[in-house]
Amino acid sequence: MFHDAALAGAATRAADPRPASAVSTGCGVAGMAGLLLWLGIARRYGMDGPYAALVGISACALPMVLWAVLVDKVHRNPSTGLAWNNARPWRETIDVSLTKLAGLWATWAVIGLIYATERFYWEGNFAFAMQCFQVVAPVLFVLSVPYIVWLDRYAVDPKDGCWAFGAWLMGLNQAIEREAIFNHLRGWAVKGFFLAFMLAIVPPGFGDFIRTDISRLSYDPVALAGWLITLMFTIDVAFATAGYILALRPLDSHIRSATPYAAGWAAALICYPPFILMSDGGPFDYHQGTEEWSYWFAGQPLVLAAFGVVLVVLTAIYAWATIAFGFRFSNLTNRGILTHGPYAWSRHPAYLSKNLFWLVSTVPVLSTGSLADAARATLLMGGVAGVYYWRAKTEERHLGLDPAYQEYSAWMERNAPVPRFFRWLRS
Repeated sequence: MFHDAALAGAATRAADPRPASAVSTGCGVAGMAGLLLWLGIARRYGMDGPYAALVGISACALPMVLWAVLVDKVHRNPSTGLAWNNARPWRETIDVSLTKLAGLWATWAVIGLIYATERFYWEGNFAFAMQCFQVVAPVLFVLSVPYIVWLDRYAVDPKDGCWAFGAWLMGLNQAIEREAIFNHLRGWAVKGFFLAFMLAIVPPGFGDFIRTDISRLSYDPVALAGWLITLMFTIDVAFATAGYILALRPLDSHIRSATPYAAGWAAALICYPPFILMSDGGPFDYHQGTEEWSYWFAGQPLVLAAFGVVLVVLTAIYAWATIAFGFRFSNLTNRGILTHGPYAWSRHPAYLSKNLFWLVSTVPVLSTGSLADAARATLLMGGVAGVYYWRAKTEERHLGLDPAYQEYSAWMERNAPVPRFFRWLRS
């Protein structure tokens, strides 16, 4: 009977194949191999500083780029908008390139002004991100000239949103698409906001993982779970940071669109500083009157081990959801539709695993204070889950503008375990 069921399942998959993914599994595996190799070297030699963490991002990004170009040949994808066999003389495109550079530099100037104005960018971990930008900015300014001039020679339509913004600034009497300008600015707003955040959180997690004393991990399930969870988050932020850095058209990882919906921006931004609502004292702070799982089950090694395994698995799924992006991870954007890995099981595996992690690690129905505190914590955690549900729906609304996502979403409704489970619950 089991054999017959397996054959029936295989026949169903063959008749209704999963849509192709914009990223290959091999890309993420290559990045993971490079990152794990560097983590091993860093632990061996005690390199736990912020610059070692940056090397970790490079160790993750470089193998992915090599795999994508040499194996997947992503630069040949039609979605790049580049025609490598039809190079035009640079003199034909130089006017477009100069206009585009004006738009790009003006965009960077606005982002720089925001960084300089907002004080929180120069405090705490964000200060390291600003130091990185100060070093890199002059280099990017110089390299942007040959890069834009070179790319426009191969672009099928070089007059993109960056060009439109430059043309508008220069007052050129040409047809300019306003939506192209808005999409350009939204894309750079995403990169400017989230890359600073990622660079701020990479060094602390990396350092914690490297510095951990592993001598007690064999007999302390809480310490072992904590170390492995730190590893998963270190992997997650390394891949995510690489994704924001490598938003490049020749790699077919450029931003196709950034969400035009205000609800999408609101749902995402309230999950990150300085707008975060879940921080200590915030309106969705469910930690007051609660403790972590290690407190509630202290002295019960088997229960601690069981909870530790669950939490590590949930964090691993969360990291896997980021690894699946390769170097295309980015909030609020469409950089190609993923259909493989955990995205063959759920449309939002990261949000699902993250909320389950918070639920299991906190156990909000238990309280160090009163039943009222437990009720508050439970309701607030439900509010947090509601925020992520809202966030998921706004993402689906944006991605649903892409026919590739429509095809993927329809396939998921028919075949994926998580959507089918929730459909069963509703019915």
